[in-house]
Amino acid sequence: MSRLWEKGLPLDERVLRYTAGEDHLLDERLVAFDVRGSIAHAEMLAATGLISEQDCAGITAGLHDLLASFENGEWSISLADEDVHTALETRLTDAIGPAGGRLHLGRSRNDQVLTALRLYMKDAAADIIERVDGLNAELDALIERQGEVELPGYTHMQHAMPSSVSLWCSGFREAFLDASEGLRAARRRADKNPLGSAAGYGTPGLPLDRALTTNKLGFASTQEPVTAVQLSRGKAESSLLFELTLLLMDIGRIASDLLLFYTQELAYIRLAPEVTTGSSIMPQKRNPDVLELLRASSATAHACLDEALMITAKLPSGYHRDLQRLKAPLFRSIDLTIDSVDILAFLISGMEFRPENIRLDEGIFATSEAYSLVTEEGLPFREAYRQVAARYAK
Repeated sequence: MSRLWEKGLPLDERVLRYTAGEDHLLDERLVAFDVRGSIAHAEMLAATGLISEQDCAGITAGLHDLLASFENGEWSISLADEDVHTALETRLTDAIGPAGGRLHLGRSRNDQVLTALRLYMKDAAADIIERVDGLNAELDALIERQGEVELPGYTHMQHAMPSSVSLWCSGFREAFLDASEGLRAARRRADKNPLGSAAGYGTPGLPLDRALTTNKLGFASTQEPVTAVQLSRGKAESSLLFELTLLLMDIGRIASDLLLFYTQELAYIRLAPEVTTGSSIMPQKRNPDVLELLRASSATAHACLDEALMITAKLPSGYHRDLQRLKAPLFRSIDLTIDSVDILAFLISGMEFRPENIRLDEGIFATSEAYSLVTEEGLPFREAYRQVAARYAK
């Protein structure tokens, strides 16, 4: 196995394991995106006369075949490959001959991996937005089923003002819509084409057409100047991680409400038996483990965001291998968010409120009484407030 950077010198196996790290495992999800970027790059090389149309056709067909065989489980990225780039180019060259070795002209692994990552992040953000839409659809269905059920509205964990299932659901529904808007905004930093910036200083002497790959890959713009590309590493990742953290914070808050509602003391809700677990010692127990794990999910996302921010903090300009470590927290948070959104939607689909157990404290209508004194008797609000407060103080 010859990696893209090898110069015929020996490499200690321990160094390979340490420098490759998890890349050969993490890069499995980037194969399709690296293929897309490589095909666009090959087509650009052909359009500018840097490779022949025949070589471009062979490269394109070979990459499509490799993607199909990967998706069929016929090969995987090994430690010897080190990363997705070597895995694809080596297999491509084995399959189509010398033309495969012409593909890397005008690019570096630095702009290559960033292209694949940005395509992946754009796709992941769009996928999560769609899943959030599904979560909101379950909230809408719950409103349709039980929206009129009365609930106490809480402040300081005390009954405060009257609410309802509809009002409770609608608050979280707006929060999740806001999260989707945040995810769309986060795509902005990922929507710049880095391909052709190579190792951060361009490709002197090569007539690359970077606008062509920008159009082929669906990026909003070409990132210029080339020296800006490596300076931007971690920003798109952190922007996305920040929005995922906010989304999981809202999921944690709805989970916290539902955990309170599920206590025997309140018993406001019934959870479907298939979403609760049992106790290893107490035969009677059905535990809302899913909700507890959802409540904890934002802590993991926050840690991933902090990790990404700290990796890039105070790095000099240009490329540094530190940036390789951005993948793990990014992928971890994306996976956790997808799982959390989907499992919450599933839980809500089988959940029901139990109005027979919901009791509103008499004082919960005190504010309405004060407002009535204002609108019906013309009292200043502070005087109405004092009169109602005195009534409930007795």
